[in-house]
Amino acid sequence: MLTVHQFPCLSDNYGFLLHNSVTNETAAIDTPDAAEYLKQAEAKGWTITHIWNTHWHPDHAGGNKAIVEATGARVLAPKEVEKLSPIDRVVSHGDCVNLGEHRADIIDVSGHTNGHIAYHIVEEGMAFVGDAIFALGCGRMFEGEPKQFWSSLERIKRMSTATTLYCAHEYTEANAEFALHADPDNAALHAYVDEIKDKRSRGEPTVPTVLKRELATNPFLRADDPAMMAKWGGSEPHETFAALRQAKDNF
Repeated sequence: MLTVHQFPCLSDNYGFLLHNSVTNETAAIDTPDAAEYLKQAEAKGWTITHIWNTHWHPDHAGGNKAIVEATGARVLAPKEVEKLSPIDRVVSHGDCVNLGEHRADIIDVSGHTNGHIAYHIVEEGMAFVGDAIFALGCGRMFEGEPKQFWSSLERIKRMSTATTLYCAHEYTEANAEFALHADPDNAALHAYVDEIKDKRSRGEPTVPTVLKRELATNPFLRADDPAMMAKWGGSEPHETFAALRQAKDNF
């Protein structure tokens, strides 16, 4: 059985520990704050045996070295993480990794960075997506190109609509403001935003989210919708995506 333990860290990151109760293995999904990860694992009675990085940014891989020193965990990551720490196994699109009997498929979700990957555990209906996609948003396009990033989002769109998306930041309220600007007539979006405001007023997280809801409300996943293309321009979805991403950057 797999258990996900989610906790806040840094200013707006979420940390995730993925635990296999049969083998007693625990994967740290990214490592924004080594001390907090080690504290949370100790509180659960778990030992971190693996680190699964999604991309190289310090708020996702900056804690690798300290966690490895404390636990001896093996680092599995895209090659770009070598900028910050050694890697025991480089993984890329089409590979798979295991936590005991459970398999995670490696999906290319580049665009935010050129090596960004997601870990998709199909049998459990979950995906750890880093900064590729957020509730009502997506990551800034720091290194990639619009066509590349849109192809990444299409891979996410092809997952089962019941998939739980574990995204790495609590950005949802700000994303919601732009989503309403981008797609003001979307009734499902308005209902979603009301729930988000209610959750945040009580200090509750808006992460994880579910793909089915994001498909209906997230403007970046809707860049292939004819109404969105008509409103935001572009003869191809990646051009509409580019217009939305630029507008969000300047919003």
